[in-house]
Amino acid sequence: MAEKNQNQYQPPESNGYHRNDQESLHTMEDEEAKRKKRMKWTIGIIAFVIFQVVQALFFVLVIMKFRSPKFRVGDFAVQTLTVGTEASPSFDMSFIAPIRVKNTNWGPFKYDASIVNFTYGGVQVGQAIIPKSKANFKSTKKIDVSVTLSSANLPSSINSNLGSELSSEVITLDSQGELKGKITVMFMFKKTKTSQMNCTMAINTSTKVVQSLSCK
Repeated sequence: MAEKNQNQYQPPESNGYHRNDQESLHTMEDEEAKRKKRMKWTIGIIAFVIFQVVQALFFVLVIMKFRSPKFRVGDFAVQTLTVGTEASPSFDMSFIAPIRVKNTNWGPFKYDASIVNFTYGGVQVGQAIIPKSKANFKSTKKIDVSVTLSSANLPSSINSNLGSELSSEVITLDSQGELKGKITVMFMFKKTKTSQMNCTMAINTSTKVVQSLSCK
């Protein structure tokens, strides 16, 4: 009977190696999980820093870049036009001048009242009054002003040139003006800017239309 009991199977005693292998495996998995977590945090922080840098550059290079608004006279229709002859040169004209103030800044442009002078041969023949107002950010302010021009005060030296132009049925006029104001960005950043108008227009006296118009 004792011999029978001795022959029964006895399970091998645990030597601890299997348990140690499992613990090592769990430790490696934990370290790998921690490494991946640190990597995700690092990538997130780097992405956040890059985003902040891009925002700062956009703010400095785009939003905070103050530009002088464009001050122009647009194409118009001549309402009345009376001209003299080459021997007795003169002209009288009226039209609605479409004045445009194009503000490309990220803040409104508040400007003071101003005057646009229309000249022939450097001599003033009429003017347009621009009232005090503002051009909103990224928009164009439209101002329509009644204008009457007359060559009555031209000196004789310029009248001779006017006679030549009347014979060719095209007279050349210029418009000059200056607009001063302030651009305000985010209600706190302000900068004074001045816009200049310098336009040249050719009027066909036969068809009574603006043949060409260009502004610098």
